[in-house]
Amino acid sequence: MAADPTYGRRDFLKDSVVSVAKAAREFAVHKDAPREKALPPVRMDWLRPPGAVDEAMFLERCTRCSDCVKACPPGAIVSDLSNGTPVIFPNQVACELCEDFPCIAACATEALLPVADCFDVRMGVATVSHRVCTAGQGCHACVSKCPVEALSMDFNALRLVVAQEHCVGCGMCEQICKTVNDHLAIKVVPARNLAPEL
Repeated sequence: MAADPTYGRRDFLKDSVVSVAKAAREFAVHKDAPREKALPPVRMDWLRPPGAVDEAMFLERCTRCSDCVKACPPGAIVSDLSNGTPVIFPNQVACELCEDFPCIAACATEALLPVADCFDVRMGVATVSHRVCTAGQGCHACVSKCPVEALSMDFNALRLVVAQEHCVGCGMCEQICKTVNDHLAIKVVPARNLAPEL
């Protein structure tokens, strides 16, 4: 398509000014318009509290009364924004595996069942991303904070090791890792996402 010979520099500048003026007017109209609040992304990395029955039964039994939420001394148990059930986000506040498990005692519907001790809890299993873990550079903060001694350091391989059979998924390691490192290197896989034991 051939250029219009009558369209000169003056016409170009005039069109440019008009375009900028239109854009400025649009901006002025929309800048004060009420914005819809973006909903926070739904997190699926939550854990159920100690003693939780399997997920399907838990959803049947849990009445969303929040008694376990109120009974949790460290405030680790919160209500899930999507359905009101009790959950733990270990990178925010980990389960401290309280000696008398007040959360379980507060549950009147048997969605949370008594456990013999902290070693009997099964909320999930910790997994390590060795690519971002700084254990090889001397960080062992999570090892010393593990309440069930499921973490250890392999000094030959210079890497963190998780004894999955001992890990209860409390998330203490995840919370500690978040506070001492730039990248979260250890994460608890929730029990509902683990392959069933054969």
